[in-house]
Amino acid sequence: MRRPSTPLQLCISLMVAVLHILASTPAYGARLKDIADIEGVRGNQLFGYGVVVGLNGTGDGKSVEFTTKSVSNLLEKMGIRVDAKDVKVKNIASVLVTATLPAFIRPGSRIDVTLSSIGDAKSLQGGTLLFTPLKGADGNVYAVAQGAVTVGGFAVEGGGDSAQKNHPTVGAISAGGTVERAIPFDLFQSKRVRIVLREPDFTTMTRVVTAINGRLGKPVASALDSASVEIPLMGDLMLDPITVVSQLEQVDVEQDAGAKVVVNERSGTVIMGESVRIGKVALAHGNLSITIRSETQVSQPNPVGEGETAVVTNTDVTVGEEKRSLSLIGGEVTLADVVKALNALGATPRDLISIFTALKRAGALHAELVIM
Repeated sequence: MRRPSTPLQLCISLMVAVLHILASTPAYGARLKDIADIEGVRGNQLFGYGVVVGLNGTGDGKSVEFTTKSVSNLLEKMGIRVDAKDVKVKNIASVLVTATLPAFIRPGSRIDVTLSSIGDAKSLQGGTLLFTPLKGADGNVYAVAQGAVTVGGFAVEGGGDSAQKNHPTVGAISAGGTVERAIPFDLFQSKRVRIVLREPDFTTMTRVVTAINGRLGKPVASALDSASVEIPLMGDLMLDPITVVSQLEQVDVEQDAGAKVVVNERSGTVIMGESVRIGKVALAHGNLSITIRSETQVSQPNPVGEGETAVVTNTDVTVGEEKRSLSLIGGEVTLADVVKALNALGATPRDLISIFTALKRAGALHAELVIM
């Protein structure tokens, strides 16, 4: 009868199958827009102080003085004079409102905003954000926010019991911000376009320059460093620069990356890049197990002798070490060969973390080891 596969064997079979698929699949390049950015095309952060009203008793307490003062000042602007000490704020909460102003956005457009409690409010559920100006780093107002708050969680208390899901003190308003001012920016004022790789690499940059010159049909692109390439907009390229940038975004580039092994000790996850190589080494990996077993027994005295009943604890300590022979791994092999060699050792993901750390110290791991 065929024995059922263990979880480790199923995992090994799946990894080998994936590696075979990847090995038989032709390599395709990534679009330039997926691995690089156009210099200057970015969002700008906005923030502001706001007040959320209409909460069901889950707002800030009396000890949060800036909330009571904010409500007092708000009412005073509306012609109602109230001392801050007389304001009850359990249905009101102070929040910081943040948003990102996208590049090239125009006045009247809508943006999403996020609200975060800065007092001791328990939840923002059911609240409404009052008119809140959002400022940039220069202190100017670029958008205003207002609307009903959506919270992806809840907090409930009653009878001494409580339940909470996610973070009820952080909320959002979809399209809750209105852009009032655009940030002036002329992308083509300098008559050039500079593209910046998100992962700088000299080999990738060389391929980018070659691919761009091939797409434009002329040697106009030049690399500034391992991350930046510059394309001057001269002649017919300046007639329609938007189309030129669109063509550059669709250029296929085969991205090159250094060999890297990433391990997460908390979850036991191990990820290896296809460029990982291991020098030829002899490796043995075994487990040391220590088992301590305690058993409590009652000791009775001899019926004809003197003595008292006593409770005795018997302790049994067993030490066992798994026997493993040396295995030869590494050399000029592929990633699939490395995986097979490590799996032949019966190594679990937790074991692989120790193995890779030891290989790095021995100088046999020809890759960067990143421990998260």
